[in-house]
Amino acid sequence: MLMKGQKNLHMEKWIEKGDVLIEALPYIQRFNRKIIVVKYGGSAMLDEDFMESVITDITLLKLVGFKPIIVHGGGKAISRHIDRLGMKTQFINGLRVTDEETLDAAEMVLNSVNKKLVQIVEKLGVRAIGISGKDGKLLKVKKKLSEGEDIGYVGEVTEVNTSILEDLLEKDFLPIVCPIGLDEDFHGYNINADDAASAIAQAIKAEKLAFLTDTEGVYMDINDTSSVISEMTVKEAQELIDKGIIAGGMLPKIRNCMTAIENGVSRVHILDGRIPHSILLEIFTNKGIGTAILGDEQEKFYMEEK
Repeated sequence: MLMKGQKNLHMEKWIEKGDVLIEALPYIQRFNRKIIVVKYGGSAMLDEDFMESVITDITLLKLVGFKPIIVHGGGKAISRHIDRLGMKTQFINGLRVTDEETLDAAEMVLNSVNKKLVQIVEKLGVRAIGISGKDGKLLKVKKKLSEGEDIGYVGEVTEVNTSILEDLLEKDFLPIVCPIGLDEDFHGYNINADDAASAIAQAIKAEKLAFLTDTEGVYMDINDTSSVISEMTVKEAQELIDKGIIAGGMLPKIRNCMTAIENGVSRVHILDGRIPHSILLEIFTNKGIGTAILGDEQEKFYMEEK
């Protein structure tokens, strides 16, 4: 039996939950039937509980009206697999050189991850289809160079066959894309999952692109975890790059975001996939929990109090 004080506290918690749902309502209305491409990668993929939590959240997006497409990585799992096999690893400019043997190992791991994600979605009662970028020439690529140097079978997306994804979405499937593509000679290439997600979002004219990563977002001060920037325009992002505030591993990710915005994606989100329900909190609350990048002419959803 609950005492009066306990009842009041219990009721306050339920009211708070109701407030969250009300806050989400305009976003659910605004993005109903809109496409969101979610790049899922990082450390959260190595923990099965985290994986199930993230995929459950993305499935919920579909159930409330979004049309999600998942593009998954697997870099950490690939590295562990290659280490177990005792394969030699060569790096150029910080990027792994992908020879035939490494490509075979990467494709095997990525396909395994892909089917695991499909299994989780299907378990939740939503129809999912795992698809490789090879299938139906979904992702056409050319060799990607690193500062002019050959890094093997690493591809740069040149064309996306959106009709495959559009057909799956129309038939109410949740597509889950493995980032392996084919070149003009039908040779396979590994594709950076960020690049693949960005290319797909641009080609299919997605409303949103979300990167689930191992960082909370873009920091104004890398040494201050409370300095996450909630929203910034492409112009503001370029200013932070020019000042050296955005640098290192975040730089190519932000450039992907800027390119996506410049090519028609409405908003791009960077958030920590290790935080429970981060994608829901980012999309369905006013302030969000990560960093949103938007076009220079777009209205910001969240305004800091002066």
